[in-house]
Amino acid sequence: MTLLILAAGLGSRYGGLKQLDPINEYGEFIIDYSVFDAKRAGFDRVVFVIKEENYEAFRETIGSRIEGHIKVEYAFQKMDDIPEWASVPEGRSKPWGTTHAVLAARDIIDDNFAVCNADDFYGAATFRKVAAHLVRNDINTAIPQYCMVGFVLNNTLTDNGSVSRGVCVTKDGMLNSIVERTKIYRTPDGPVFEENGERFPLTNDTIVSMNFWGFTPAVFPQLQNRFELFLKNELVENPLKKECLLPNDIGLMLADNACTVRAYSTDSVWFGVTYHEDRADVVAKIGALTDGVRYPKGLWK
Repeated sequence: MTLLILAAGLGSRYGGLKQLDPINEYGEFIIDYSVFDAKRAGFDRVVFVIKEENYEAFRETIGSRIEGHIKVEYAFQKMDDIPEWASVPEGRSKPWGTTHAVLAARDIIDDNFAVCNADDFYGAATFRKVAAHLVRNDINTAIPQYCMVGFVLNNTLTDNGSVSRGVCVTKDGMLNSIVERTKIYRTPDGPVFEENGERFPLTNDTIVSMNFWGFTPAVFPQLQNRFELFLKNELVENPLKKECLLPNDIGLMLADNACTVRAYSTDSVWFGVTYHEDRADVVAKIGALTDGVRYPKGLWK
């Protein structure tokens, strides 16, 4: 099984390449914990999706350290990786989004795989649940069955600004719908998401996606189709910044009955570095977990 880690984001809100900012005294990163948990859960390969210009820095700081413990490969998310009939809008520098990031690995992944973000700490149980799903023998069907892990919204918010989350509707352990809300934040009256300047309330126990998915290779042509439709129909709305987002595309695929998605739940408290101000809290929380029992003091020693 392969773990695909999306690490090509610009990190604009954080103020730098946050994936390469150590969060413990051993010089390790949130990514190290994800790879460590994945290896313990049975994954035997990790593919990093990065910007090509970051390859040397990324390999020197992360890849070379873990290459002796798990197979490591790289895929580059490139702005010009688009159909021949499409073109990059003049002045656009923002990547195409998370659907396009997954597609960057379409030529090197041919097994069942998980997808996660580089800057999110998910917890060991999350990796175990998705790994158990991916080894099942009943998911490679005519209508493929994928999976995701849903977190409780209140466990995923930062006090330092707004966040993007895939707001989910589930029933009987299956995902019915999902929509990416790109501006969710706390208020004195509870969490809300903002759209077109208007606030909409959410409950603290709303189930949200943190972009942790389990897929079979059947997802690649499906996502390619969604990305091409995005270029044809949606990009015109905002050609410099509009992104093709994985949760939205999965939601559209569900609506088309092109797949099913089993939704696994967790009470784990997510943490990650969305803003620079989040870093101190993340360092403290990971320090508490690195107690020699839950995580060793130095993951790769």
